[in-house]
Amino acid sequence: MADEFEGNMFDKESQGLNPGTVVLLVVMGAMLLFIGVNIGLYMYAQKTLPPKKKKPVSKKKLKKEKLKQGISAPGE
Repeated sequence: MADEFEGNMFDKESQGLNPGTVVLLVVMGAMLLFIGVNIGLYMYAQKTLPPKKKKPVSKKKLKKEKLKQGISAPGE
């Protein structure tokens, strides 16, 4: 009986990787590539692009702030 099972373990030909493993490797590779490219572009943009300009404060907001501080707005 033991003679029957001796060579059976290695009789099958190798069929390569499991299809699920291949899909997992492709998806993970694509994600890593995407993240790496995004980090690279972000670092490049930080070095080359000028700083973002701030929006000017509206007259309404300036008026409200001055009233909160107790300073009367000009023209009133």
